[in-house]
Amino acid sequence: MISFESDYIAGAHPELLKRLAETNYEVLPGYGTDHYSESAKEMIKKVLEMPEAEVEFLAGGTQANAVIISSMLADYEGVVSAATGHISAHEAGAIEYTGHEVLQLPQKDGKISACDLERFIAEFEDDPNHEHMTFPGMVYISWPTEYGTLYTKMELEEISCICRERNLPLFIDGARLGYGLMSRACDITLPEFARLCDVFYIGGTKVGALCGEAVVFTHGNRPKHFMTSVKRRGALLAKGRLIGIQFDTLFTDGLYMSISAHAIDAAEELKDIFRKAGIPFFVNSPTNQQFVILENDRMERLKEKVAFSFWEKYDDTHTVVRFATSWSTRQEDLDILRQAIAEIYGSSEA
Repeated sequence: MISFESDYIAGAHPELLKRLAETNYEVLPGYGTDHYSESAKEMIKKVLEMPEAEVEFLAGGTQANAVIISSMLADYEGVVSAATGHISAHEAGAIEYTGHEVLQLPQKDGKISACDLERFIAEFEDDPNHEHMTFPGMVYISWPTEYGTLYTKMELEEISCICRERNLPLFIDGARLGYGLMSRACDITLPEFARLCDVFYIGGTKVGALCGEAVVFTHGNRPKHFMTSVKRRGALLAKGRLIGIQFDTLFTDGLYMSISAHAIDAAEELKDIFRKAGIPFFVNSPTNQQFVILENDRMERLKEKVAFSFWEKYDDTHTVVRFATSWSTRQEDLDILRQAIAEIYGSSEA
C-alpha cells in the first residue's frame, strides 16, 4: 500500500535526521536558547531580507495558530477567516477554546476576497449594535489554502492594504509555505510575502521536519511576553534544540526550497496521471494538494491499493478526495498509482 494521504505521513528528511544524530550528545540549553536555534533564526531573517524580524519556534501548526491568535487579540475580539480556513474547519475548536470566535467569510477555491473583507468590516462598524458583537481583530488566511490554491501577489496586496487601513493584523498560516513558493503559479518572492503581513509561520511539519514551525513577526510587533504565552498553551518544547537544529538544516544550502520543489514536480506528474485517465479535478490547484472527483465504486477499488484522504461528498455517486505529494514522494509511488488507475479506468497509460 502506498499513501498520498497527506504531506506529513513520512518521518523527516534524511539530512535533518543526520544533523539530529550528529548533535545528539551535545549539551545545550533548553527552550530554544541554544546556538542552533539562534543560527536558524538569523538564516531565516537573512532569507526574508528582514533583519528586524522576530522569529520564534513552536511545536506544531495548531499550537502556532492558537497561540498567535490568542496572544494578539483583545478578549472581545475574534479572527476573520474563510469558512474553509483551517482554523475554522479543521482545528477542533482550538481557537474558540482560547476564548476567541472565528468570524467566517465566504470563499471561492479556499480564498477570501478583498471586497468581501472590506464589506464585512464596514457592515460591522455600521451596525448600531456592534458593541454587542464580536469585534474583528485580526484577519487569517492560509497560503497555500486548504484547497491548495494560492493568493496572487495582487490579491495579497489588496487584503494587506485593507488590514493596514483598518489597523487589523494580517496573519498568514504558512504550514505548506514551501510548496506555495515553489509552485509554478507563484508570482511573489518570500521577502515580498513577508512584508505584506504582520505575522506568519514557515511550516516545518509538512515540509520535511519531524515537527515544528517558525513563527515570524515582521514589524517589531511580537506580543509582550510571547514565549510565556507559548508555554502557558503547551507549545514550548523543553528540548527546543529539536526544532532549532531542523530549521538550521532546512535553511542551509536551500534545502527547504529544493525539497519543496520536489513535491511540486511530483504533483505535476500526479495531475498528468489524472488528466490522462479522464478524472475530473474539483479545483485547479497549483501546489502539492490535488483534489479530484471519483465515482464511488471506483474510489472503493482504488482504496484497496492506494491511500488518500476523503474531502467531501460531491453527490450521491461521487466523492471529492485529496491526494498530496510531499518532499518524500517517490517515483515508485507515482508509478504504482499510475498502474492502479490504469487498471480501474482502463487507461492506456499503464
